Amino acid sequence: MAILIIDDEAGLRRSLTAHLEDLEFETIEAANGQEGLDALLANKDAVQAVVVDLNMPVMDGYTFIRHAVAEAPGVPIIVLSGVGIVEDALTAMRMGAWDFITKPLHNLNILDYTLEKVFDRARLLNENRQYQENLERLVRERTSELEDTRRQVMQRLSRAAEYKDNETGRHVIRVGQISRLLGRAMGMDEEESIILGDCAPLHDVGKIGIPDEVLLKPGKLTPEEWDIMRLHCVYGCEILGPLDSKDEAHRICSDPLLVRKMEGNEQLRLARVLALCHHERWDGKGYPFGLAGEDIPLEARIVTVVDVYDALCSDRPYKKAFSAEEAGRLLLEGAGTQFDPAVVEAFFANSEAIYAIRNRWKD
Repeated sequence: MAILIIDDEAGLRRSLTAHLEDLEFETIEAANGQEGLDALLANKDAVQAVVVDLNMPVMDGYTFIRHAVAEAPGVPIIVLSGVGIVEDALTAMRMGAWDFITKPLHNLNILDYTLEKVFDRARLLNENRQYQENLERLVRERTSELEDTRRQVMQRLSRAAEYKDNETGRHVIRVGQISRLLGRAMGMDEEESIILGDCAPLHDVGKIGIPDEVLLKPGKLTPEEWDIMRLHCVYGCEILGPLDSKDEAHRICSDPLLVRKMEGNEQLRLARVLALCHHERWDGKGYPFGLAGEDIPLEARIVTVVDVYDALCSDRPYKKAFSAEEAGRLLLEGAGTQFDPAVVEAFFANSEAIYAIRNRWKD
């Protein structure tokens, strides 16, 4: 470690250097602020402190301090100030210098004492910085653990619902990953699309509340059975709704505006919206509210396209899987009626990536 001495008086530099070397410090000398700044930048890891004059040619001490504080903020700077210009030294300290010594320096013990003070301060600041960094690291690790736990709970809840009519549960994985992809394609930022990908698998969580004789019926549903099946949207919203009261959850999930405006955890809020609105149609003929066009949340419009396409391509108790080509044709036919045309367009613009996801997570 070295002490950088910056002064245009060669005799003073030699005197300080000899004294510091007697104390077993390494030293670096510079005759003006520019030389000192160059030396500091070339020896950032080695410079332990800087002793700098204020009035020098080429670059004065003030300018050096301004650059040094920006380039090496943790390095202590001690100002050498002539008698009678203490105000100048205080100005330098307001700029970032740590301490000052007045000239002429008759007693070098003053330098020793000042160095000891700034070294102690630097040590304390470094220890505090390391403590803060370790604390932030621990917080990040704990936050990551909590986020991973939250994501796993959401995935397992969605899998519990999907297992009722799809024993592999991979439909919800595909819906999540493809929805995230289309979220980005539709202009969402990275964080928004990640949240969509995490929440999309919960769109059918309300199936938990549908009797098996309806959900797993191999034939065509009766009108009464369809009425029961359609309840899974509201059931899903209520499952993800407020825990303090079933009545309150039912009240909120009876109004899509209340669901969208509900405060609290962003993931739960979006998951409720998706559970409630993923069977709404672009033309207003969907359920449970008959929302139309852009009154349907964009996230739900995305999940609707992804869910229908993946369901068409998958075996179900009531049908065999369609080919990718046939499912794609049905998407195109539904654009503008069942589906948001812009989402369908984005789907086909990213078809190769979507096919890769389906292939990776095939049943």
